[in-house]
Amino acid sequence: MASILSQPGFCIRIHQRSCFNTLRFFSSKPSASHSNPHRHFSHRLIRKAFAFDVSRSFSQSHTDAPTLRHFIAQASLAASQPLPEVLSSDAQVSELVSKGRIYHETYGCQMNINDMEIVLSIMKNAGYSETVEVPENAEIIFVNTCAIRDNAEQKVWQRLNYFWFLKRCWKSNVDSGRSQSLHPPKVVVLGCMAERLKDKILDADKMVDVVCGPDAYRDLPRLLEEVDYGQKGINTLLSLEETYADISPVRISKNAVTAFVSVMRGCNNMCSFCIVPFTRGRERSRPVESIVKEVGELWKEGVKEVTLLGQNVNSYNDASGSEKEVEPGSNWALSEGFKSMCKVKNMGLRFADLLDRLSTEFPDMRFRYTSPHPKDFPDELLYLMRGRYNICKCIHLPAQTGSTTVLERMRRGYSREAYLELVQKVRRIIPDVGITSDFICGFCGETEEEHADTLSLVKAVGYDMAYMFAYSMREKTHAHRNYADDVPEEVKQRRLSELIEAFRESTGQHYDSQVGTIQLVLVEGPNRRAPETELIGKSDRGHRVSFVNLPLLDRNDQVENKRNPVVGDYVEVHITKSTRASLSGEALAITKLSTFYNNVEEAAVACAT
Repeated sequence: MASILSQPGFCIRIHQRSCFNTLRFFSSKPSASHSNPHRHFSHRLIRKAFAFDVSRSFSQSHTDAPTLRHFIAQASLAASQPLPEVLSSDAQVSELVSKGRIYHETYGCQMNINDMEIVLSIMKNAGYSETVEVPENAEIIFVNTCAIRDNAEQKVWQRLNYFWFLKRCWKSNVDSGRSQSLHPPKVVVLGCMAERLKDKILDADKMVDVVCGPDAYRDLPRLLEEVDYGQKGINTLLSLEETYADISPVRISKNAVTAFVSVMRGCNNMCSFCIVPFTRGRERSRPVESIVKEVGELWKEGVKEVTLLGQNVNSYNDASGSEKEVEPGSNWALSEGFKSMCKVKNMGLRFADLLDRLSTEFPDMRFRYTSPHPKDFPDELLYLMRGRYNICKCIHLPAQTGSTTVLERMRRGYSREAYLELVQKVRRIIPDVGITSDFICGFCGETEEEHADTLSLVKAVGYDMAYMFAYSMREKTHAHRNYADDVPEEVKQRRLSELIEAFRESTGQHYDSQVGTIQLVLVEGPNRRAPETELIGKSDRGHRVSFVNLPLLDRNDQVENKRNPVVGDYVEVHITKSTRASLSGEALAITKLSTFYNNVEEAAVACAT
């Protein structure tokens, strides 16, 4: 045995199982005698090649049980045999043998979509390279969850019940043709709900095999292996450093011309209604260089518009290149009249610095961002947005409510008056900006007068778009610990209906104001209402614009040949009609982002002279 153990690169792994042990030998060095140097195997297959499962011996009579000498003889025999070649460091992931087909579902925000792309990349590097379109054909089912509202969680529980049926009745499902999976699927719950309800999910009658929080996705391959040994896989630890900056996401929409790029994770704001700090952890930002690299790769793949993501995206702070400590809050400029629950200790490159770098290096790529907090709109950021044509003139300003007293209970850090002053400043600096928002109806203790303040704010601001919800109390939050959810559900729903109606009355004017203008539209695909004849895309302000698909001149083509626009083209569209929820118009020409705005600037100069 000593001679075997002394060989370079050899080790022994002993797995304890019910009534027998498994002895495994494997090497980290390739065999020189192997005849085909181009053949590769996954590490899992290599381990199987050296597995000596002695349960076969124990199936004999007790007197024939294997002794230590038996193991030594078997190991000596294995050491003399040629070894399969270990996967070389430069081997392509595609050469790995797939360990199981993956089906995935995602609920919630854009951040969850981006997280699923990160998960797929991690799994692909671990040998899980194949995805399927339906859960019945999968050996692994991922459910990426949202915990912001109770309705989202209820949808997840319904799906988990169905996946449990696929597991529990796997054999009969295969026999009937319902399922084509090779073994009962492993069900994996990811994301915010995994962090919030981990114990409840794992106790749910063997419904789920793995629970993995947003900061533990690198651990997924190991957690899935634990399931093979009859254990539950769980890791919901939050991290102060994890940003997945070194992982290139596997894009779910392969031919899309738009993409999401996560630039920071977590939130420090601690609003009383919000569960995010408890499910996503504290704020941490990716280094600028890693973001520039990812955006550059997307540009090479044909992506024309990138949305920068973060739970509080405009509080981005890349302090990776600076160890300088600042006086808490001293140099961290906030929107005028706003305050923060958390002070900044180390200040690095801010969100304006990141946008400046990206918009300069990729002049023909559009940039959007979500979701920001109103407190982090210093003048520097607003003037940068005005000066760069490829930073979209659309700002999300989540108000949540129009009542100062409710804002105080929500711990938002501003008043109604400060919010309205910020809106006025934004529109003064960026005249044609589109503003969107979030609103919550029926927060703890909300009176009819406070609700009326919200209705009047919506009418006063006039939003292009808004997300509106009835309040859903979340455990662990400040509101859960300190307030009563005392607004009846029927009152919440009535107030929500009134809010939606107020929004509809005020938003139409912003669409109507676009009629007669020329908008630059990024083509995203056929218009679903007329897929054979029309295309649809988004304008700079984020408005949906449709137009008839006809041959057009390409302003960047020296030969004046016409062609039909395709997905990914920028098209000049003369807006002729508003439905108060979308726009339509006449396509004029195909162009580039930089060409269009250079022409606009030249026309403006000509008019001025």
